[in-house]
Amino acid sequence: MLLEVQTTTAQPEHTAITEDEAAALARAVTNLFDRWALSDVEACQLLGGMAARTWARWKKGDIGRIDRDLAMRLSILLGIHKGLRYMFSDPHQGYAWIKKPNSAFGGVSALNIMMQGSMFDLARIRSYLDAERGGR
Repeated sequence: MLLEVQTTTAQPEHTAITEDEAAALARAVTNLFDRWALSDVEACQLLGGMAARTWARWKKGDIGRIDRDLAMRLSILLGIHKGLRYMFSDPHQGYAWIKKPNSAFGGVSALNIMMQGSMFDLARIRSYLDAERGGR
């Protein structure tokens, strides 16, 4: 006997992340940037040109309000981290990969690509990692 499979909408119930979720994303990315050994200038650039004073507050745990674009950047950066964790069994290799020259990017590092500043540059690295691990 065949049973009908109920269809669901592709739209999530909650389209916006909560303040608590955004703060957790920010803390995770702050820790990630430490593991990637980024300078404050690099961190601010990857976060969309964040002010150095705001970044300094983040490092102290004072996150504050996170807008939609910044939340998207944080999400993409954590997706990059996730992709690297799938690709490398040793986390330190993944952390180091960010700064190593890569022939797939014309001999420059993933960090060089991401430092161009656009959210699309972050997404490019995320897409590359997804494709490399077979998650196309």
